[in-house]
Amino acid sequence: MKPNSFKADHKLMQALHKRSQPVPCSEGHILFNQGDGPRGIYILRSGEASLIMQSPSGAIVFSLRAPAGSLLGLPAVIDNEPYSLSAMIRKDSDVRFVSRDDFEELIQAEPSLYPSLLQILAAELRTARLAFSEIQSQVGECTTESRLPASDTYSEMVSAA
Repeated sequence: MKPNSFKADHKLMQALHKRSQPVPCSEGHILFNQGDGPRGIYILRSGEASLIMQSPSGAIVFSLRAPAGSLLGLPAVIDNEPYSLSAMIRKDSDVRFVSRDDFEELIQAEPSLYPSLLQILAAELRTARLAFSEIQSQVGECTTESRLPASDTYSEMVSAA
C-alpha cells in the first residue's frame, strides 16, 4: 500500500508539542501494541513508522506506513479503547508523546482543535476502508449478497477516497 497520512495541521501540532515529551527510539522500536490500553498519542515529527494489524492468530492482516507529521494512536485515546494496531518505528525518528490526560485537558481547553481531530479520524477511517477493500479483493467475494448495489453516488464516493 502507498504511504498514508494521519497528519495534523500546524495549529494542532503546536498545541500538542507544548504538552509532549520526547521518546527516544530507533528502528524497530515499538511505540504501542495492538490490544494495549491507550496511554497517549505519539507525534511522528520525522522518520517513518509502520502501523500493523494482526489477526487473533498473530498473522499480519495489513501494514501501513505513517510518514513524518502523523499522529499515532489517536482513535484509542479518544474513545479510551485498546489500540487497534501496533506502531513500530521503521527508521530512526523524532517522536514525541502526549499522555491521554494531557491530551484530554488540551481538547477541553481548546475546543477549536476538534475540526482538526475529526479530519485525522476521517483519514484513518478512509484508510481502513481502503485497506479492507484491498484485502477483500485479494480474498475474493464471499457471496453475491455481500456486494453493494452499484450507484453513481457510491462509485463517486469510493473513487474520491
